[in-house]
Amino acid sequence: MLIPAPEAFPPPSGPPRHLWAIVSLFLVATFVALFCNTIITMTFAPRLLTDPFLQLPTPTSVRVVWFTEFPGAQHTVQYGSDLEKIVGATTIKLSRTREDAQSQINLGMLAVGNPDGTLYQQTTEREIWRHEAEITDLTPGKRLPYRVTSVREDGLSVTSETFSLAPTPLPGTALKILLTSDHQVKPMVAPNLQKVVETVGQVDAVFHAGDLANIPDRASEWFDDKRGGAFFPCLQGRARVAIEQNGITTTYHGGQIIQNAPIFPTLGNHEVMGRFSMTAPLNDQFADAFPLQRAEAIYQEKAQEINPDNQPFVRESWLHNNSFNADTYEEIFSLPTDSPGGKKYYAVSFGDLRLVVLEITNMWRPHGLSDKTKGKYREPDYALNKPEMWGWGQHIFEPISQGSEQYRWLQQELNSPEFQQAKYKIVMFHHPPHSLGENSMPAYTNPVQRLEQDATGRITIRYEYPKAQDYIIRDVVPLLEAAGVQLVYYGHSHLWNRFISPSGMHFLESSNVGNTYHAYVGKRRRPVPHGYQEEYTATGNPNSLPPVLPNIAPLLDEQGEPMPYIASNQITAFSILDTGAGTVSSYYYDTLQPNSSVVKFDEFMIK
Repeated sequence: MLIPAPEAFPPPSGPPRHLWAIVSLFLVATFVALFCNTIITMTFAPRLLTDPFLQLPTPTSVRVVWFTEFPGAQHTVQYGSDLEKIVGATTIKLSRTREDAQSQINLGMLAVGNPDGTLYQQTTEREIWRHEAEITDLTPGKRLPYRVTSVREDGLSVTSETFSLAPTPLPGTALKILLTSDHQVKPMVAPNLQKVVETVGQVDAVFHAGDLANIPDRASEWFDDKRGGAFFPCLQGRARVAIEQNGITTTYHGGQIIQNAPIFPTLGNHEVMGRFSMTAPLNDQFADAFPLQRAEAIYQEKAQEINPDNQPFVRESWLHNNSFNADTYEEIFSLPTDSPGGKKYYAVSFGDLRLVVLEITNMWRPHGLSDKTKGKYREPDYALNKPEMWGWGQHIFEPISQGSEQYRWLQQELNSPEFQQAKYKIVMFHHPPHSLGENSMPAYTNPVQRLEQDATGRITIRYEYPKAQDYIIRDVVPLLEAAGVQLVYYGHSHLWNRFISPSGMHFLESSNVGNTYHAYVGKRRRPVPHGYQEEYTATGNPNSLPPVLPNIAPLLDEQGEPMPYIASNQITAFSILDTGAGTVSSYYYDTLQPNSSVVKFDEFMIK
């Protein structure tokens, strides 16, 4: 809107000219005030940081969770056929959510920040509050509408749209469950989830095999990343991811999924932060995960300085801050806590199936062998005499080897009535037991450190990973086979491929959701270390099982031959477990061809 200068108006015949100038200034001031008020309203009006989403259903209850950027005076859920019932929520503040110079924030309708797209110049706490209400008087098999309201301290309130909730479905209920993983704020996630809803409608649950965000303590990656593809917006149909091809831009919004269906996540390596700092960039902290036993050794050396009064809570806090943690992941999600690992591994019954979620993930390190690399196979030369700067290879966060606490819990769970009586027995974890991807190698085992000295006296610190000691293949898979598990679902390598064991147990990696890191077949070879004594596999599946060719519509390679995988930054894949049909169906969609159809390319039975 343009306000003409006073001279543009004809001189009035009645009132003096100075009165006309006053009127013009009043009009300009009114316009400016209205414009500023619009900007302030758009930016600072109360809003929910997320829509509500569903967690931890039981036969008669379900949790409703949502987030705001204000603590609020009151937070409630209305539910019932006519929204006639109301229940209050409990509120906590997330303890570790921060932003830094690499964060990209979208505040309301205005993308704000520095010229490079960021808002913060240094690592800064971002205050976010989580609200959770438990709806306890539900009837199995009956869905009810619900909505949430948050009232700010000044009395202003905001109410969500109306969604639907239900308790755990009864056995015998036919369910469609989305199998997904490795989102990490990647551009193909929004089209992937949008096509899930367009193809199969509302799913009944989401099984997520880990790597939900990229840097787990960076709040914007969960809630409002400026690029449009943060975790919650993608799964709630509120993303805005633009993909351009041949001058045509298509904007994808993800899918309205978890407002109406519970999500069961898995702890992946991208849910784990390293040594805590309020000064270091978040990327550096993420890459600085330190083995707990090494942190304990440092603590013992400096205990008198760190904890002169020998207070147990001081010791635990120091170790927690100087090794690794999954605090943000554990604070965001409501999960069973009755295992020794709490939320990190758990088991739930859902309709006809028993889902067992394990903590099988380790610290990812680069594969390079230069003298400056802190990688999976070596330490950098500059840190030779500084163990506190070592990476300690791809160290494992939680043991799963035979005799470990998690292994014993798994044995107990596999022998439980809930597991043995379930029609479908599903196990989910992050790290692949079988895969054509890069992350299936080296073996999933504790790094063995070796110090080597050349003829000049130069020392190199190397790490080996004995293949015969792969804990997944040696210890876990035989347990699952003996217990009659039908499907093992996992991620981590950012591709789609599947395998089947001689006994008929299926292995599925359906993680070509947001991007890919290739499949290593034919001439494409994994970067393996030379001169190391252990076995490292350059191509194919390191653990021997051959991949299964998709049985409906496999993609073709450059020679026109069908491929047993999807590893593409253009074509995205998702899988649906249908408990009514006893099938797992996989679909792909070409994100650069917005008018193309979703293609079902593979399906197998798990009965």
